[in-house]
Amino acid sequence: MQTFTANQAKTHFGEFLDCAQREPVCVMRHDRVVGVMVSAQDYEAMRAFYADRLRHTLRESAAGAAANGMTEEKLADLLADES
Repeated sequence: MQTFTANQAKTHFGEFLDCAQREPVCVMRHDRVVGVMVSAQDYEAMRAFYADRLRHTLRESAAGAAANGMTEEKLADLLADES
């Protein structure tokens, strides 16, 4: 992964964008990572991956709850409980 300082990213923005199209680019400020620039294609792939992972986790959670007797009525009662 290539690294730019925040100042380099600002003053060489075109080069910075070109690099980010090929691979993620780390942005440093005061010797610490403050960001990572990725291509739009990589960003969309990451969003799709995490959305799919969340859907999978929700399905597993719902199946586990149903297997342990959770119904929509019980869930509504739990959510309405103000204690």
